Amino acid sequence: MKAIAVATLLQQAAAFTVDNGSKSLTGRGSVGSVRVNSSTTSTSLHLKRTNSNKPLYASTTIDSLTTSSSLPDAGNIYADQSSLNANSEPDATDVKVGVLMLNLGGPEKTEDVEGFLYNLFADPDIIRLPAPLAPLQSLIALFISKRRAPKSIAAYNSIGGGSPILQYSNEQADLVAESLEERYGLAVKTYIGMRYWYPFTEEALQEIQNDGINALVIVPLYPQFSISTSGSSLRILQEEFAKRRDLWGEGSSFRNKKITHTVIPSWYDRPGYVNAMANIIQKELDSFTDEDVEEQLKTNKVGKHILFSAHGVPQSYIEAGDPYQKQIVKCVEGIKAMLPSEEEGVQVHLSYQSRVGPIEWLRPYTDDVLPNLGEDGVKNLVVVPISFVSEHIETLEEIDIEYRELAEENGISNWRRAPALNTDATFIEDMADMVIEALNEPSLSVTEACVANNVGLVNLDDIKEVSSAGVGGVGANDDLSSQASMKDEAAERFYGRIAIVAVALAILVETLGSNSF
Repeated sequence: MKAIAVATLLQQAAAFTVDNGSKSLTGRGSVGSVRVNSSTTSTSLHLKRTNSNKPLYASTTIDSLTTSSSLPDAGNIYADQSSLNANSEPDATDVKVGVLMLNLGGPEKTEDVEGFLYNLFADPDIIRLPAPLAPLQSLIALFISKRRAPKSIAAYNSIGGGSPILQYSNEQADLVAESLEERYGLAVKTYIGMRYWYPFTEEALQEIQNDGINALVIVPLYPQFSISTSGSSLRILQEEFAKRRDLWGEGSSFRNKKITHTVIPSWYDRPGYVNAMANIIQKELDSFTDEDVEEQLKTNKVGKHILFSAHGVPQSYIEAGDPYQKQIVKCVEGIKAMLPSEEEGVQVHLSYQSRVGPIEWLRPYTDDVLPNLGEDGVKNLVVVPISFVSEHIETLEEIDIEYRELAEENGISNWRRAPALNTDATFIEDMADMVIEALNEPSLSVTEACVANNVGLVNLDDIKEVSSAGVGGVGANDDLSSQASMKDEAAERFYGRIAIVAVALAILVETLGSNSF
């Protein structure tokens, strides 16, 4: 009896047949190369290839694969043959691979803004209320969305009337599918699941089911993991999977469910992503002339500066175990290593944008750092939106309009903004590589990804004041932020006046919105 591996996602999903000379064994095996070990060296094994001109993905054929040998890109897979039943009926299921990309979403036109805001504020991972007030989340979200809609519509009008995030996400998905087909011979279907606007994640899951996908790679389009972004999207998947355990059931064998999946929770340190970011930044650095550098050296000891502006989160999230800040710092360090050093004329800074209200957020704040740089005589500045892979309201409005105006008011005259990665070729190829690697590694379930990144560890019972993650640029006017505190007893005093409390709290939360949205 031979040792054949049944391990990773597509090793679970791809049908194969092994001929050991006397009888055939049918099971599920690698959609990458397979390594077979045996204590006997005299028997050859055979698998069947569907297309000899393509690399080994999906059902395959291998002629005369001898023991302890491997095909190119072997996955080092091992399992006792006892896990395969020589007398079992053949399973002819072919692998159908899907890639689900998760993102924030955004209104495509001004008529969508109020609905988008409602969905955003109704998410307890974004607006966290004291526990006694949690049942009022929907009512509060409705009130705030109506109050905030006019200002948000004006912000979207300033960037063309809607968010381009769906357009870029669709383009990224299509290009990743093309790259997988062209470079790996792997046909996949890609899906977009948005958290707060169409196409919603639930819709994508239904489409995946309708298309007969049986192996799914889940990719949040957030390089760094945060409870308020990737974590919120994965929570939705957890809820949907729990409704259909027969279809998605985690922890059961592939044979007992129709769709198996794996999650890539973060990818901030991938060499391809880091290289793509460094290349984009270098192009902006190269746009400064010698005269620009000479002029700045009169007022600052370094000729060029880079400011990485990451989306902020409340400090309480970090204290609860959110890995976001550590991943941002490591990501910036990795990109910085690919760029000229300070001795070579480039100085790097990191700040956090989109903070909300008076609670403590990750520091330093971008709107504090820009005046400080101006005071230090910086004129040549490249601003990099580090936690965004496609353009949307926080790059096009908050950075390009608000922060640029602030920078120029403080003497930063040579402003540059590195574009988001969007459809950058290096980035797209790395995304495709990431999918392939996920298919050939041990799978990570949605629940496992949440547990590993401390999703759910923020105890709502401990929250004594309203807090918001500010995703999507939604937040409050700082000049009203002194009204931000609200204690639990506000919900406990008069239940007969609960509607009044809800409206009052809605007004309070509304004042916690950022100026950028």
